[in-house]
Amino acid sequence: MRLSQTSELWWKNAIVYCLDIETYADGDGDGIGDFQGAIQRIDHLDRLGVTCVWLMPFFPTPDQDDGYDIVDFYSVDPRLGTLGDFVEFVRVARDRGIRVIADLVVNHTSDRHPWFQDARASRDSRHRDWYIWSDRPEPDDPKGVVFPDQEDSLWELDEGSGQYYFHRFYKFQPDLNTANPDVRNEIAKILGFWMELGLSGFRVDAVPFVVERVVDSDTLPDPHDYFAELRAFMNRRDGGAILLGEVNLPYAEILTYFGNTLLGNEITVCFDFIGMQRMYLALARQDARPLAASLRDRPKPPRDSQWAIFVRNHDELTLDKLSEKEREEVFEVFAPDQDMRIFDRGIRRRLPTMLAGDQRRVRLAYSLLFSLPGTPVLFYGEEIGMGENLAIEGRSSVRTPMQWTPNLHGGFSTAEPAIPITSGAYGPKRVNVSAQRRDPGSLLIWITRLIEQYRECPELAWGDYAVLDAGDTAVLAHRADIDGGTVLAVHNFADRKIDIELTLDGLDSGKVLTDLLLDGTIEISDKGLARFDLEPYGCRWFRASAPETAPADSTSP
Repeated sequence: MRLSQTSELWWKNAIVYCLDIETYADGDGDGIGDFQGAIQRIDHLDRLGVTCVWLMPFFPTPDQDDGYDIVDFYSVDPRLGTLGDFVEFVRVARDRGIRVIADLVVNHTSDRHPWFQDARASRDSRHRDWYIWSDRPEPDDPKGVVFPDQEDSLWELDEGSGQYYFHRFYKFQPDLNTANPDVRNEIAKILGFWMELGLSGFRVDAVPFVVERVVDSDTLPDPHDYFAELRAFMNRRDGGAILLGEVNLPYAEILTYFGNTLLGNEITVCFDFIGMQRMYLALARQDARPLAASLRDRPKPPRDSQWAIFVRNHDELTLDKLSEKEREEVFEVFAPDQDMRIFDRGIRRRLPTMLAGDQRRVRLAYSLLFSLPGTPVLFYGEEIGMGENLAIEGRSSVRTPMQWTPNLHGGFSTAEPAIPITSGAYGPKRVNVSAQRRDPGSLLIWITRLIEQYRECPELAWGDYAVLDAGDTAVLAHRADIDGGTVLAVHNFADRKIDIELTLDGLDSGKVLTDLLLDGTIEISDKGLARFDLEPYGCRWFRASAPETAPADSTSP
């Protein structure tokens, strides 16, 4: 397909890398990551093949919720740097062809935000209606409490004004009232401000909660009209800017958040939470069928929209879309201790520890990340196989400092005081960037290779895909086709060698399958049959092409 298409809609086959400035690299030696430190590490992202950095919140904050409790949407937390440092980070990233997006957290503010301080000062204050108030607590839906181990209600009494304010998350995060046009205008100004400073879009936190009917209101906008307005505003400023949405809902409901069924005019890219959860169920069972079923069920997004694929993110590994029985299966395999679980729905571990360090299975999972149809999203440290620190409370167990070297604090900082990092088998002495960069057999080199192949296979992101019958329930085989190009990916979820026979409709002996990850070329019969084997937990990617145009194969004469 034409490269001009892939550059115009850059998000459809981007490599997105999520990082937290606070835990990525400390440039001034105070023990806290900052923009100046992150700038010096951008070449790592460039070598890896990253094309888009997603920044977790870097705004001024009391830091009660890892930066998601914001007191100023128009500035940078002084611990992390200045607006000048932010602009320099964006410029240096752009110089290497890397776009930058940031978290858009407009569902709520910190209770220390000047808006809320003014709102609670008087029922007649300017910002009173910027938040949601009630004379009595409205009935709670227990399922609506996002953090059931911390909160037991969605309403909190403000004793000064005698009313209750609504908080979908923690009580120190009062929800903004998007029914108020002034609030909606302010949110647009926030987007416009950061886009003027170079952002290429935003990851929208908790999309279904941005506009929700909490109390009766005749002025509440339709959520889809509102997101369409935001996209239209962004398109006027920068037609290439995106909204990456956290929409953890059933597929049919997620599809509505893409917007217009032809082009998509709301959320540009939506995370596939269902596919991610079914992948872990498949890994736990060593049976590919749960993931295959989700791929068959997943609807096709509008033409210019995309699904985002991920193995892990910065929150708990939520399993909320699995049945109770399925969730318990995954818990028993990957989080057998209660301390490894959180909110009765998730796991607070990283992938390598869940897989007991089995590099075959770790590499299988990341092969899935880059070959499943969609845009892959990496969480910092995944490229080297970082582990978690369960001694750290809650979801922060997976947000430990990045491990650059085997030295003090993993090369994250030169500060003298102790910094809570991962230790033991997954600590920086054994897991770090500098060592893996020099080791051709490392996970870092493997993921770099996967990224290179993914970028060379636009079929994986742009093509029509189909799940194939591989003849064994442990095997997931799928193909992607576009403009006459075909890429095939096959994954073995079992700890046994499997002989594969696939029927490839539309292909025959005039084409061959060249392995893109290993060496070897597979012939296709006149009837479109291809036979090969898969090692335990093995994965293979193939490109179908005529012998005279096939990619180079080092086993050929």
